[in-house]
Amino acid sequence: MTQTNTRLGIILMLATTFVFAMQDGISRHLAAEYNVWMVVMIRYWFFAAFVIALAARQRGSFGKTIRTEQLLVQILRGFLLAGEVCVAVLAFVYLGLIEAHAIFASYPLMIAALAGPVLGEAVGWRRWLAIFFGFVGMLIILQPGAHVFSPASLIAVCSALMFAVYGLLTRYVARKDSAITSFFWTGISGVVLMTAIGIWFWQPMSGPDWAWMGVLCLTGAGGHFLMIKALEVAEASAIQPFSYFQIVFVSILAVSIFGETIKPHVALGAGVIITAGLFTFWRERARARKLARNAATGG
Repeated sequence: MTQTNTRLGIILMLATTFVFAMQDGISRHLAAEYNVWMVVMIRYWFFAAFVIALAARQRGSFGKTIRTEQLLVQILRGFLLAGEVCVAVLAFVYLGLIEAHAIFASYPLMIAALAGPVLGEAVGWRRWLAIFFGFVGMLIILQPGAHVFSPASLIAVCSALMFAVYGLLTRYVARKDSAITSFFWTGISGVVLMTAIGIWFWQPMSGPDWAWMGVLCLTGAGGHFLMIKALEVAEASAIQPFSYFQIVFVSILAVSIFGETIKPHVALGAGVIITAGLFTFWRERARARKLARNAATGG
C-alpha cells in the first residue's frame, strides 16, 4: 500500500503543471505554423501508445484492465477530450496563452455548478456563492459590451465548458471503472477520432518542427505520468489547488517567449476565479471529511 506523502505529492503536481505549461507553449507554436487537427492527431498517436503500455503493465490480464460496462460513455469522454484539446489549442493561437488559461481556470467552478443537476451531488449555498464570484471573474476577463471584447474569448469559454463536462463524465464512470480503465479509453477513443479527422489535413513539417513535435509528445506522456504519481502518493483534494500554478508557468512562458502582456483586467479576473476555485476545493474537502467522520461514527 502506498503511504500518503503530501509534500511529495505537491512537488509532483508542481512538476506536472510545469510540464503541461511547456506542452501548451509548444502546441501554440506548432498550431500557428500548421493546422490544429494534424498537430493534435500526432500528439494522440503517442498518447495512445502511452496508455496502452500503461494498461499492459497493470496487474492481471490486459483484457480485464480495459473491460468496462460503460463503453459508450467512455468513448464519449474520449471524443469530448480530444475535441476540447483542439478547441484549447485554437484559443492559444487566437487569444494567447495567458488569457486562454485565465478563462480556462473557471472549469472547476463549472463542474461544481453542473454536478448537482447532472450527477445529483449536493451543492450548498457557499459553493454557489463561489461559483457566482467565479462567473464575475470571467466577466471581468471577457469584458462583454466593451469595445475591447474579443470574440476569440468565447473559444476559451467553450474549451472550459467542454473540459467541465468531461470531468463530470469522468466522475460518473469512476463509480464502476478504475482510473486506468478510464485513462485507456480516453487515449484510444481520442486517437481514433483525431486520426479520422487529422489524416485529411496532413502537412509536411520542417526538421526543427518535427523535433518540437517529439518534445510535445514527450511532455504529454510525461505530464500524465507525473500526475498519476502525484495522485498515488497524496490525496487529490490536497494537491489539486496547486494545479493553478500552471497559469504562473504559462504566463512566464507567454511573456518571455511569445511576447504576450499581462493585462490588468485579465490578472484581476483570473485572481477572482482562482480564489473562488480554491474556496470550492476547500468546501469539497471539508464536506468529504465530514462524510467520512459520519460514516466512521455511524452518524
